[in-house]
Amino acid sequence: MSPTGTLLPGTRGWSRGVASAVAGAVPALTFPAPSLWWLAYLALVPWLLLIRSAPSARRAALDGWFGGAGFMLAVHNWLLPSMTVFLPVLALLLGALWAPWGWLVHRLLGGAPAVGAALVLLPSGWLLIELVRSWQYLGGPWGLLGASQWQVGPALRLASLGGVWLVSAALVLVNTAVAVLCVLPSARRTAAATLLAASVATGAVWLWAPRPHATAPVRVAVVQPGVVEGPAARFAREVRLTRQLAGRRPDLVVWGESSVGVDLSDHPGTTATLAALSRLVGADLLVNVDAERADGTGISKTSTLVGPHGVTGPTYDKMRLVPFGEYIPMRSLLGWATSVGKAAGQDRRPGRRQVVMDTGALRFGPLVCFESAFPDMSRHLAADGARLLVAQSSTASFQGSWAPAQHASLAALRAAETWRPMVHATLTGISAVYGPGGAPVGHRIGTSGGATAVYEVPTATGTSPYVRFGDWVPRLALLLMLAAGAVEGVRALRRRAAGAGPVGGEGVPADVAALRRSPDPARDSR
Repeated sequence: MSPTGTLLPGTRGWSRGVASAVAGAVPALTFPAPSLWWLAYLALVPWLLLIRSAPSARRAALDGWFGGAGFMLAVHNWLLPSMTVFLPVLALLLGALWAPWGWLVHRLLGGAPAVGAALVLLPSGWLLIELVRSWQYLGGPWGLLGASQWQVGPALRLASLGGVWLVSAALVLVNTAVAVLCVLPSARRTAAATLLAASVATGAVWLWAPRPHATAPVRVAVVQPGVVEGPAARFAREVRLTRQLAGRRPDLVVWGESSVGVDLSDHPGTTATLAALSRLVGADLLVNVDAERADGTGISKTSTLVGPHGVTGPTYDKMRLVPFGEYIPMRSLLGWATSVGKAAGQDRRPGRRQVVMDTGALRFGPLVCFESAFPDMSRHLAADGARLLVAQSSTASFQGSWAPAQHASLAALRAAETWRPMVHATLTGISAVYGPGGAPVGHRIGTSGGATAVYEVPTATGTSPYVRFGDWVPRLALLLMLAAGAVEGVRALRRRAAGAGPVGGEGVPADVAALRRSPDPARDSR
């Protein structure tokens, strides 16, 4: 390692890079399936201390980059069989988002530390990274740090105020304060006061923040066929399982993503079968069609409500598609991905607008799979009048990985943010239901096989602060970062002006001019 922090070929440089990647990967353990949620309050500390110890700002930026790549690779490890060589490349590309954050950590905690600024700006900088990588074309908001707290009551209450963003910011604040406690004795009082203030504020939110108003529950049935080869065999099993619901009086029956493999407009027999099932169980069926359209316009993943007389109301086409899984970006250039992994052989068509469906007794908002990761989509459905959120999913390609548990946990965050219960129904598990505050309802259906379950789902009215005010937390983070940049810019201009006055002639800095005026002791002694 050179004095300037340049990464040179050699053991020391590469070992530091590996250490950064490992330190960055630690937070992945806080998500399901390990679900070490308590580790989230300490998980960033090794990474922060490593960046702080960097010999230069450039090296700190590299530590941020490699740590970010390690985090992205670890939290998406289950995608490796599908994306193969693309996953490490994508992790490195997205890891670059943490390079400025690494520089900022070094700037505020290393050298002459500015602890007060660090406690404000490091959480803000982290939130901006989460906001940028939440763009669907960069992979979407999978693995937002705050989502690790999906089963922690006080954290879910924070989410109702500021979404998952507020939980992420609180976690980074706590980690920063703990790092300061570890290595900056002169600032330990400030760090301890910050931790105490964060605890008191969270407790106050838990006790006194507004809550939804409970209303009459609804009965929702979930049909999970399990691992079945082929759309025809899957449909047949779903039909058999749905028949078991006769006499159980559900208000809505939900099938998973890709539960129907034909275009219903071109297969009246399939539509008739679904309508007969609706009459048998006394409730509408929400299915999801994944098939070539009869009009030749391509494939969409379409949520369709079927009543006793056939398809009813508007349908919903999945809007946010999974890169490589449901379409290949720049297929003409990257189409070869289909030969080395499980990339989409044919691009799905995205929908253009969200839809609130109505059975007559229940208004609900459908989401399809990956879309349950996006806080804004469920927020918009709640604002549009949905009493219930329903996510239809299929994690069949990722059985035995962390994906099913991690995906199911996202529904708890969306329910807490919106004050609307959420049903997460899958083909192969894990299927789960959460109440308006994010608490689990009934038992989860695991990945062991097919099953049906009827849930007595509590509902609520009221508008949560997050639904009302939207993404105010990341907007505040952006304003704080811009303000800090403006202050630093003004200070730099003042320093330049103070150091470049015409004391010793035009263009001669004041300190150089002062040296020129000072007597020469050697000359005076002669």
